Amino acid sequence: MIPVFEDTLQPNTLKATKIESDHWQVQLAGAFKSAPDLLTYLNIAPTEANLLLDDDATGFAFKVPLAFAQLMKKGDPSDPLLLQVITRSQELNTISGYSNDPLQEADYNPVPGLIHKYANRALLIAHQSCAVHCRYCFRRHFPYSEQQLKPAQLSAALNYIKQRPEINEIILSGGDPLSLSDAKLEQLINNLNNIETLTTIRIHTRTPVVLPDRICSELLETIERSNKKIVFVLHINHPNEIGKRLADKLTQLKNVGVTLLNQTVLLKEINDSADTLKNLSQKLWDTGVLPYYLHLLDPVQGAAHFNVSESDAIEIWQALQAGVSGYLLPRLVREIPNRPSKTWLNNSQEG
Repeated sequence: MIPVFEDTLQPNTLKATKIESDHWQVQLAGAFKSAPDLLTYLNIAPTEANLLLDDDATGFAFKVPLAFAQLMKKGDPSDPLLLQVITRSQELNTISGYSNDPLQEADYNPVPGLIHKYANRALLIAHQSCAVHCRYCFRRHFPYSEQQLKPAQLSAALNYIKQRPEINEIILSGGDPLSLSDAKLEQLINNLNNIETLTTIRIHTRTPVVLPDRICSELLETIERSNKKIVFVLHINHPNEIGKRLADKLTQLKNVGVTLLNQTVLLKEINDSADTLKNLSQKLWDTGVLPYYLHLLDPVQGAAHFNVSESDAIEIWQALQAGVSGYLLPRLVREIPNRPSKTWLNNSQEG
C-alpha cells in the first residue's frame, strides 16, 4: 500500500536548526513558502524581479528549498535558477493555445493514479507534491486530488499492469516520487518488484537537484535491493544547478547501479543558448549523467513567458550539435497529444 504522504513536520520559516539539519524532511519543511521571503534572502528588491506579490493569485503555491536557493547568485534578479521558481505577473495571462491539460493526459487515465500513453510503459502518479514548484510545470493544474494512489487505487493500478505483459517499464512521476517517505517508497518499489513482466523502474525526479540530501542511505538501500533495473531521469535545466552536494549524491546512486539520465526543458532567458546547453552537457557528463532529452515547453496556462519557438529551438540545437560530442547531444523533442511517442524535432523522427 502507498497511502498519501503527510509531512510529519509543519512548514515554518527557516530557522538555524533547519538550515543545519541533514535530514531531507526537515529541510523540506523549512523551504521558502513565499517569493518575498526568498528575495529577502537573496538581497533582491521585489521591484527588480517583476514579482507577483500575491503568490496565491496563481493557484500554484510557491516552494523553494534552501539548498536550491544557496545555488542562486545573491543580488541578481536575472539569476537563471531564480527565474525558474519566482512567481511573475505573466502567469496570470490567458494565452491562446495554452491549456490546463496540455498533454491531454485525462485521455490516457484508465484507472486513478495511472497514465498509459505508450505501449510498453505506464506512468504512476506516485505522489502529488514536489520539493520545488517550477513555474513552467506542465502539471501545475493537474487534478491530484482525483489521482491519489490510496490503497484501493494502487491495487487497481497494479492489477492493470499485471494484466498487460507488454508493459515492461514503470515510470514513477508526480508531483515527484521522491516526495514519498522512504518507507512508502520502499513499499511501492517492492510491489513493482513482484510483477515479473516488469524489467525497469524509471524515476522521474527533480528533488535531488533542489534537495540533494534526499539521496539518503535508506533510499540507496531500497534501490540496491530491487530486482529491477533502476533508472533516474533527472530534471536539470542549467549548469549552475549542479553543485558539489548533488555531484556527490549522484555518485552514490551510480555506486548502487542506477542509470542516470537527464532531461532539460528549453526555457526562455534561462538556458536558450547553445553555450549554456554545452556547459550543461559537459557538467552532466562529468557527474556521470547522460543528456537524454531537450524538451520544448509543454503549452500549459501560466507558463507562456518561458516559451522558445520551435524554429529558435532547432537553431540552438544545431549550434549545440556543432559544439559537443555526439553522446553529449540530447534529442530535441516535444510531446504532442495522441502520438505514440515523443516527436523528434532535430530530424523529424519519433521515438
